[in-house]
Amino acid sequence: MKRRVVVTGLGAVTSISCQVEDLWKRLLAGESGIRDIKLFDTARFSVRFGGEITEWDASAYFGSKEAKRMDRFAQFALVAAIDAVRDSGIDFSREDSFRCGVILGSGIGGLHEIEDQHRRLLEKGPDKVSVFTIPKLMANAASGHVSIQWGLRGPNTAVATACASATNAIGDALKAIQYGEADVMISGGAEAAITPMGVAAFSNMHALSERNDEPTKASRPFDKDRSGFVISEGAGVFLLEELEHAKARGAKIYAELVGYGATGDGGHITQPDERGAGAARAMQSALAAAGLNPTDIDYINAHGTSTPLGDKAETLAVKHVFGDHAKKLSVSSTKSQLGHMLGASGGVEFVICALAIRDGLIPPTINLDTPDPECDLDYTPNKLRERRVTFAQSNSFGFGGHNASVILGKLRD
Repeated sequence: MKRRVVVTGLGAVTSISCQVEDLWKRLLAGESGIRDIKLFDTARFSVRFGGEITEWDASAYFGSKEAKRMDRFAQFALVAAIDAVRDSGIDFSREDSFRCGVILGSGIGGLHEIEDQHRRLLEKGPDKVSVFTIPKLMANAASGHVSIQWGLRGPNTAVATACASATNAIGDALKAIQYGEADVMISGGAEAAITPMGVAAFSNMHALSERNDEPTKASRPFDKDRSGFVISEGAGVFLLEELEHAKARGAKIYAELVGYGATGDGGHITQPDERGAGAARAMQSALAAAGLNPTDIDYINAHGTSTPLGDKAETLAVKHVFGDHAKKLSVSSTKSQLGHMLGASGGVEFVICALAIRDGLIPPTINLDTPDPECDLDYTPNKLRERRVTFAQSNSFGFGGHNASVILGKLRD
């Protein structure tokens, strides 16, 4: 029999706020974290804005020497993890370290380090490339540093499935607890791809919005005038626990993680299936794993990246899975406010779903001014909505045809 898994601690690093409760307050108010990029000179770039975390300083969490040995994405992950552990109240010194693990996702990993060291190689020669290059750029660095922070020796892996990375990581962590490999798992995702190469590459693919004159209005999921996603950075990390383990230590419980589904499109390396077939099957698989009917779902935090093809395909997928109930769902894309954090998005959106369940509030999709006739669901346009959320579903879809979906619910007897 599968064991039950609950969420007991939350942490997030985003362009709006790096504190969970403040992030939630600002999301509900409809604030945007999109702004002009300051990390590098964008004068020659066709896209000059993103969801950048300004004045980043991790000194309250670890020393400068330790920070220099971590790429920006790994720093984000560790800070979010520390906050999640503090929030959970767990004392790892009292736990069996082999029963506690880490599975984090990142679509790209240490892109800052790759670019910095390539520049050093060309300008100063091979002898000047840092000895920390590989430990900083590798995509598993985040999960490694998080496990080292508390000496956790249980399952420890990293997932790289583009923008589905964090949600696939959550699914793997869920199974580790369900099937008895661990009692506690730290999971989620982190990304820091606002670099010259990252912005230029996505821009040259025509994947990004070029609305430089109105950055805060550039991410507009499901809107008729959407023109691409807004690149962003950050991390969403949380503590998952076996239910009886959490109860035994008196932990507060945000929600129960009840279902996970994942599929592949098997079609195109970047474009989604036009009918959303793979996305639909992932959602159906999550529902089946949770033992739920489509009518049980109250809220969907959509992948909703603000791309013409993606938003339409996800809408079709939701309508296919939920039938008549699709019109009764509350749907929103918080990427309208946060931008697209790539492999970290599913982690932050998981945190948002847990808070929506806790408070009975649906965050809005901002910038939804001119609805696309082909995107005709209730996307919670521009203002939050009060609604009891018993079950929330979070979708993530990535380049390569990766589809992942998770379901959280109020803790049941």
